[in-house]
Amino acid sequence: MSRIRLTRLFTFEAAHALQNYKGGCRNIHGHSYKLEVTIIGTPIVSETHPNDGMVMDFKELKKLVQETIIEPIDHALLLRQDAPQELILALRHFHHKLVLTPYQPTCENMLIDFKQRIRHLLPPYVELHSLKLWETEKSFAEWYASDNL
Repeated sequence: MSRIRLTRLFTFEAAHALQNYKGGCRNIHGHSYKLEVTIIGTPIVSETHPNDGMVMDFKELKKLVQETIIEPIDHALLLRQDAPQELILALRHFHHKLVLTPYQPTCENMLIDFKQRIRHLLPPYVELHSLKLWETEKSFAEWYASDNL
């Protein structure tokens, strides 16, 4: 049976600051991110199954990624959890959407985080094939399962 890849594109807005970075990205700034999630599997072959002929329903993939990744970080500020306490307290005082991460919130580390969030929630007959996170119109990072065997 043929294995097929499905890709779903997501967009979200988020800000971050790179702690101890020597350039301008040490300052709080935002991006219009694009996230491509690609899964791979064999289409279901069962006339009685509601997803007959599909690897996975795009609607189910969308729901999984929306709830797991997009909703928690859309329009949020991502900071490393050891950011200055005064900054964290001030942002919380003014009810800003703040996500504290155990890692430097770079495009690369965000992909690793996203992979960990998504992978175990996929149906057993579907694998996460790749993720691509566009930070700007011209810059992106990629994660491939085959690079991490």
